[in-house]
Amino acid sequence: MKRMFRNVNPAILIILAVMLANRMTSGMSISDWIYDTLVSLPGIIIALTFHEAAHGYMSYWLGDPTPKLQGRLSLNPTHHIDPVGFVTLLLFGFGWGEPVQIDPRYYKHRRRDEFLVSIAGVVTNLLLAVVTSFVIKAMLNHMTETFYVGIGSVLLDILVYLFMINLVLMAFNLLPVPPLDGFGILTQIFNLEKYDWYWKYYRHGFAVLMLLILFDITDMVIGPVSSFFYDLLLF
Repeated sequence: MKRMFRNVNPAILIILAVMLANRMTSGMSISDWIYDTLVSLPGIIIALTFHEAAHGYMSYWLGDPTPKLQGRLSLNPTHHIDPVGFVTLLLFGFGWGEPVQIDPRYYKHRRRDEFLVSIAGVVTNLLLAVVTSFVIKAMLNHMTETFYVGIGSVLLDILVYLFMINLVLMAFNLLPVPPLDGFGILTQIFNLEKYDWYWKYYRHGFAVLMLLILFDITDMVIGPVSSFFYDLLLF
């Protein structure tokens, strides 16, 4: 564990510790917390892995060999999981994967192609949520009540977590804060790199993001967006 977090800013670890303390005093029993954690693991691994792999494949298809050279054209979770992002998604319901490095010099239409790479991850999460919603509805409509005793109930919980985690990851990454995809999408739409403030904001983006998370400001976006798609896809 020490090796995993050796390059992490200590301020980020302090923020995570405060958030964890708040989580542990929320009133959830230890047994419920362990169960929720276990059934959410497949959803977290799948959502993060497909999200980052989508960035890599899109960049590669647009002519950039960098993701392939760095081993990112894979659905092996170990190639895409960021330790801090994984832990925050596991404990707090939001997170991120290891960012895919790209080289835009290989693109034929730089702004268009960078936009496509930026949006690939969130679109993939949405597609995963759509597919999962079909499976959930099929189970609810066609399985007998006895199926939901024991393993059937666990399977349904895993699918629901997979569905929700993909929606949350999609909504979280649409925030217009670097290094999230939402900022990359806006950058290409409005050509933000031409402004003097762009790189200063980009350098401090992660600190801004952690502050927004600490003060629950991100929930004002993630909650409504994920709830909208939840209602749209399941009801």
